[in-house]
Amino acid sequence: MTPDEATALIAARETLTVEFKRARRNDLSDDDIVEAVVCLANAEGGVLFLGVTDDGAIEGAHPRHGSITEPHLLRAMITNRTEPPLDVDVELLLIADAVVAVVTIPSARFPVGTSGGKYLRRTLQPNGEPQCKPFMLHAMIAQGLAAQGSDYAAVAARGARIDDLDSLEFERFRRLCAAGKGDRSLATASPSEILRALRLLRPEDPTQVTLGAVLLFGTEPLMERCVPTHEVLFQDLRHGEVLFSVTLRGPLIATAERLSEMLQARNTEQELLLGIHRVGVPRIPDEVIRESIANALTHRDYAARGPVTIQLDEEQLRVTSPGGFPHGVTLGNLLETSVPRSPILVDAFKRAGIVDRAGRGIREMYAFLLRAGRGEPDYSQTTADHVVVRIPTADSDLELVRFLVEFEDQNGRQFSLPELRILHDLKDAGPQSPSELAESLGSTPSLLRSSLTRLTGVGVIEVSGVGRSRQYGLTANFYRIAESDAYTRLKSMDPLQQEQLVLRYVGDFGSISRSQAATLCRLSSTQASHLLQRMRDRGLLVLIGEKRGARYHLPSS
Repeated sequence: MTPDEATALIAARETLTVEFKRARRNDLSDDDIVEAVVCLANAEGGVLFLGVTDDGAIEGAHPRHGSITEPHLLRAMITNRTEPPLDVDVELLLIADAVVAVVTIPSARFPVGTSGGKYLRRTLQPNGEPQCKPFMLHAMIAQGLAAQGSDYAAVAARGARIDDLDSLEFERFRRLCAAGKGDRSLATASPSEILRALRLLRPEDPTQVTLGAVLLFGTEPLMERCVPTHEVLFQDLRHGEVLFSVTLRGPLIATAERLSEMLQARNTEQELLLGIHRVGVPRIPDEVIRESIANALTHRDYAARGPVTIQLDEEQLRVTSPGGFPHGVTLGNLLETSVPRSPILVDAFKRAGIVDRAGRGIREMYAFLLRAGRGEPDYSQTTADHVVVRIPTADSDLELVRFLVEFEDQNGRQFSLPELRILHDLKDAGPQSPSELAESLGSTPSLLRSSLTRLTGVGVIEVSGVGRSRQYGLTANFYRIAESDAYTRLKSMDPLQQEQLVLRYVGDFGSISRSQAATLCRLSSTQASHLLQRMRDRGLLVLIGEKRGARYHLPSS
């Protein structure tokens, strides 16, 4: 790491992967250093700065923590005092005339503690501030299973046999397999055949079932004995008051059906008229209900205590499940990375037809919500202990829905998820530069470029300005199809009014470009070009310059 890179990290303050420690003679012990290293290693790894205060002031590390020529002393101390021994990288950098020790820590595949038996893990508080918390046993078990490539659902359910499972749950599974998108090959299978197909029998004993079999097909008493952490709380809230509350502890597929029924019973619609046809726009799309429930039940950490909580109110559906994101999944790569905590449970839900395709649930939730004219699912409150998703349920943007239905029907193509996100953001926030769009969507201008090019090519968005002043905005054609109030105002502006707006603008600012005229009069680039050409032909404007430098001025007196 260079001093400039270290300075940039320090300027960004403490995060989940960056920790500061003051390192004066009496401020910091070896125990403090080792505990900070263990804390970061048991999360995503990161960088520990010794010689930096909590507010980012650079004071420098005390010489006892090593010297510029002997950073191995600090590294050896950390390795010798962690269990299992942790290999870290140590650099001593000169930053702002002070020596700062920089410890780079890998993310541990297995839980790591201090030689004194202390286990800590770095998490984020609800306000986003990082903290070190005790690394609980259930979380260590989950991390250990994941590191071994093991699945909690594949662990043997001690003392549980096939005959202990509920025959009604097998019948439920067969019914789902026979209908819709289920795996029809299992629609007539016996319980043992179903368990074998779903990998829910222990290979060393074909009568020994796993915890996954108990979760999917167990009776409530058996689940209470083998998986006591399984619990789901559903609440219907209005104005902060609990109108309805129920706790479910049954098998997962039965629980998913019950939750879906309760949400559907409360799923109102808005009405959209397309010609003589009425289209109902649900408060929560059916697919989003299925995916959010399935994700909560199959991806939760069953080694952690606490219920899955599903709360519905006027503004949102909030789903909270114990356990943070699986290892390797972050807020930044959520749409591109799929790492199921339990591949066995996910596969069972897929083969029952409850979800369409394993690994694409979150992307499909985004797409279905945007097509329904609603905002994106919000995972920003997720911590190391809980995954939290908030799904908006307020009124839909019916203009956007109208445009999507009409345009896709007329053109025989569906917009991709990146295109939907761009359209939604431009409709919501107005014209933006490529960098503004990228920041808003958590992407980069280069990744958005192909989607912007396609949308421009089909006449849905247009470009105004050049260089750094370049902006993308929705075209008049978009507002026309959407039957937007903005387009109604545009239609009511006759050519004379457009000309007066242009002349007033040129009088105030000296000149106008084609893109500025398009933005001013809410016209497409082609329409603005025709308007300016007509005004030039009639002597109202003169053209000076060409191509990108072309601007229209008032005639000289």
